[in-house]
Amino acid sequence: MTRARQIWMSLFSFMMVSLASGVAFAESSPSKDARDGWIALGAGIAISIAAFGGALGQGRAAAAALDGIARNPSASGKLFTPMILGLALIESLVIYALLIAFLLQTNIGK
Repeated sequence: MTRARQIWMSLFSFMMVSLASGVAFAESSPSKDARDGWIALGAGIAISIAAFGGALGQGRAAAAALDGIARNPSASGKLFTPMILGLALIESLVIYALLIAFLLQTNIGK
């Protein structure tokens, strides 16, 4: 059996097991507490992934800008403004994730 065929068969098997498990564990009507727990978990995961990704992005952007300034100190004026703009855009994505987490939290208990 070729390597590509093995990968496709593994992927197909994984998809079938994943799709069948939802039917096997389905409830007739999920309780409100379970729903609220999943919403809280989703909000926490959303903001944690966004904060982690934003911190990584800002760290890499600042490191690249400082590396460029260290290599060519006369270019610091040209590097500073795009770096600040990039950091602001990265931070705006984290703020969007925070807003989504707050919106999810407001649905708890309704």
